[in-house]
Amino acid sequence: MFSRRSFIQGAGAAAGAAVLAGSKPAEAFTFAEFFQKHYKELTPKDKEAIFKRIEHETKAAYGVDVTITDPPPIPEVEFAYFLSLTRCNGNRKCVEACVKENNQSRDPAIQYITVLEMEAGSFDLVEGDRYYNPPEVPRKDKFYLPVQCQHCRNPPCVRACPVEATWKEADGIVVVDYNWCIGCRYCMAACPYEARHFNFTKPSIPADQINPNQSYLSNRIRMKGVVEKCTFCLHRTRNGKYPACLEACPTGARKFGNLRDPNSEVSQILKHKRVYVLKEELNTRPQFYYFFD
Repeated sequence: MFSRRSFIQGAGAAAGAAVLAGSKPAEAFTFAEFFQKHYKELTPKDKEAIFKRIEHETKAAYGVDVTITDPPPIPEVEFAYFLSLTRCNGNRKCVEACVKENNQSRDPAIQYITVLEMEAGSFDLVEGDRYYNPPEVPRKDKFYLPVQCQHCRNPPCVRACPVEATWKEADGIVVVDYNWCIGCRYCMAACPYEARHFNFTKPSIPADQINPNQSYLSNRIRMKGVVEKCTFCLHRTRNGKYPACLEACPTGARKFGNLRDPNSEVSQILKHKRVYVLKEELNTRPQFYYFFD
């Protein structure tokens, strides 16, 4: 496997020497970060030390006490998201909740959810208006189409990553090891849903707005130079909660649950409703479905 470490070493021995010598250049890795293993190779003891280091670094950078956890996939669970295009009215409460829950940068702004204002009868995403700003929503002859990571069963972003920094978990969630990401952005180019976002600068988040309940593979504060995206709020959903965007939706348009449970709400929607996926022709096989009530 072409690793982050070998990439960095190949890109410049001088940079590595600077790190080892302790003369930390801008945005260089610490010694511990430079030699950190891939997430899948970490032992429980490794994780304990890394999580403490991140908690300490966050305290030093933002003055906030945070807790880093690592909830694993739940056995016999395959998460899926369903969104009613009949009920969504374009209020964007989901976007606001996602930003707060997942510690996304305010300036420059990173938002995992893009809500498109669409012409009634059209499903052409290119024609959707992501910057709509009328006095009130919904507008006549429009409907609203939220787009975020589709957690594809056949994810092109995962195949595009040259260092295996992103992968699909057993419960269907596509995750990123931010410490292993080399920032090449091949995954962004491969994603047909524009669901991945790159940190061109250090994320800017007011200290009093930081969510202190963080997970290594989801909402911990990302660093400059890495790619991030929606994780179905795995730090919540693997602990029996709904994603923050669902809880914030005032219209009940969002549904989330376990497809392997035949009695779950999402299984019943899949069984009884006519559902759609975006860009079906690409065979990405999303775990994010749309339907009309």
